Amino acid sequence: MPDQNLSADIEMNVTDHLSELRRRIIWTLAAFIAFFIVGFVYYRDIYYFFVDDLPFNLHVTSPGEIIWIYFTMATIVAVVGTLPVLCLQVWLFVKPALTSKEQKVSLSYIPAIFLLFLAGLTFGYLVFIKLILPFLLSLNQGMFTEIFTVDRYFKFLFRVTIPFAVIFEIPIITMFLTSLGIVNPVFLVKVRKYAYFVLIIIGTIISPPDFVLQLVVAVPLIVLYEISILLSRVVYRNKIKKHSEFMDD
Repeated sequence: MPDQNLSADIEMNVTDHLSELRRRIIWTLAAFIAFFIVGFVYYRDIYYFFVDDLPFNLHVTSPGEIIWIYFTMATIVAVVGTLPVLCLQVWLFVKPALTSKEQKVSLSYIPAIFLLFLAGLTFGYLVFIKLILPFLLSLNQGMFTEIFTVDRYFKFLFRVTIPFAVIFEIPIITMFLTSLGIVNPVFLVKVRKYAYFVLIIIGTIISPPDFVLQLVVAVPLIVLYEISILLSRVVYRNKIKKHSEFMDD
């Protein structure tokens, strides 16, 4: 009889978790749809924000590209707007398993994740507009007739900017992994040269084959890694201090 009660409790617990997970997913999807609609309504303003300063006109080669740009502009708004909502829903889902202090600390990660994502997008966009695009256009030297399509231009733009948005999350990811005990500042310092190598490769892939541009891209990534080490040290010290206080008690 006790085994049956235990099995029933476990089944109810799993059902409750699945129900809660479904609720969080629904809220996230609702936010995505709402922001998508906003982006769809203001797609023209968003589009002209990206193309107003371009030294050339964009063309379409098929009716499908017109629809594609509508959905692309709306999706940009939806992804950026939904990110903090997604993080909040994840936090609400795991909140019952956290202590009061852990809840406050983890909640503070949400605005940091959002702001770093925006910072990465902004940095990537500025690097693309101010450095990469002018460099690539300068290679023409009047030899070719330039025809840029909407589809190819924005896909190339996203290929450059989105990796920056992801890479700029390195400090938050490092803090989180440190709090879980997966990494620590000693390990991060030990693998620093390998991390530099990987970041330089990423910078080389993102930027054109020009040493100055690759340096401009790689240096901020290396700075981010160094900031990650500093933040990891802070989290690690607090974790050791908390453990020592627990042992003393």
